[in-house]
Amino acid sequence: MSQTDKRTAYRAKLLTFVGDPATTAGGACFEEDGLLIVEDGRVVAAGSYSALRERLTPDTTLVEWRGKLIAPGFIDTHVHYPQTEMIASPAAGLLPWLDTYTFPTERGFADPEHASNVAEFFLDQLLACGTTTALTYCTVHKSSADALFKASEARNLRMVAGKVLMDRNCPEFLRDTAQSGYDDSAELIDRWHKQGRQLYALTPRFAPTSTPAQLEACGALARLHPDVFIQSHVSENTDEVKWVAELFPGHRSYLDVYEHYGLLRRRAVYGHCIYLDDYDRARMAETGAVASHCPTSNLFLGSGLFDFDKAGQAKMPVTLGTDVGGGTSFSMLQTMNEAHKVARMTGHHLTAARMFWLATAGAAQALGLEDTVGTLRPGSEADFIVLDPEATPLLARRTGLAQSPEEWLFAFAMLGDDRAVQETYAAGKRVHRRA
Repeated sequence: MSQTDKRTAYRAKLLTFVGDPATTAGGACFEEDGLLIVEDGRVVAAGSYSALRERLTPDTTLVEWRGKLIAPGFIDTHVHYPQTEMIASPAAGLLPWLDTYTFPTERGFADPEHASNVAEFFLDQLLACGTTTALTYCTVHKSSADALFKASEARNLRMVAGKVLMDRNCPEFLRDTAQSGYDDSAELIDRWHKQGRQLYALTPRFAPTSTPAQLEACGALARLHPDVFIQSHVSENTDEVKWVAELFPGHRSYLDVYEHYGLLRRRAVYGHCIYLDDYDRARMAETGAVASHCPTSNLFLGSGLFDFDKAGQAKMPVTLGTDVGGGTSFSMLQTMNEAHKVARMTGHHLTAARMFWLATAGAAQALGLEDTVGTLRPGSEADFIVLDPEATPLLARRTGLAQSPEEWLFAFAMLGDDRAVQETYAAGKRVHRRA
């Protein structure tokens, strides 16, 4: 692991963004021969080598990565770290999958040692895949959140996490109460929110597992802490949508339940968002709430297809999430691969530039972290990755024939996985190197 805070420059191809490539001409900026200068954990400059070479002072360490690509670290906006060991578990659908695998697995996180062990492995997997920031669910156990935050803090990562709130329709061994969930969350916010690079997310699992009293308590905490995140699930599965309608009569939609309790706002991130209607999408856009599209999970559990066209028409903020363990890979490149296919199934074409934007600068913007991560802008935290176009023989053959940056990036999205990630950096320090 590199431990130096000296000025270091990296020469490689560079990918940065000044806007959404779907709506901004020139939104993606690609430097064929670029230079990234980093010092004290932050970006000093990023641009063409010819324009920045004069800023290479005698004491600057120059690292040559010519032929490889430097991009902002990936941002995974929906993942469950306790489900790491139950990934690829067979089930007939979302609800039986929860009962058969998820809840029994999460029971083990009452043991802090077990939680710590899984948290370390989970972070290893993220970094190997080039993910430097994630919004992750813990379990109902307060100690599960402590374990994740401690492991993240030790590596100086920018992570967002929260203890799950769940006081009904779950096993007794995973149940809290409206009051205990409030108290535990308040304590964790005081301990971890803005502690170094750690950020807290209020985390009701999904509406069916929280009573109205618990959602009301969560909304009260959200009002007390307007800068914390909120994360939950909405409209993932048709059976789930029907269940919510039975549990919360009188609400116009599943999303309306969250809005009723004050949980629809900026920095509120909702996984899936498949079965929203036009009014729901408009409310997401108006409030700044974020949809985390989780294609590998939606395909694995047969939940449905996210509609990019309708999301775009409503100007609803959209990001990408792996949703491990319903999702089948920690790799955001693999997530892009499946997102592209899901979009094609609904008649929408996702370009490579837009997929990379959704996983980096677009996610940061949606989360209100656009000046912090997801960018190579001067002053931002130096979280970045080095991608190798020759990581596999097939990837090397295809990238070698690419006629444009779009083709080159598209090959990474369709053919890449953790093997394509040469190195991962967090706050300017190398935290992963491919063997």
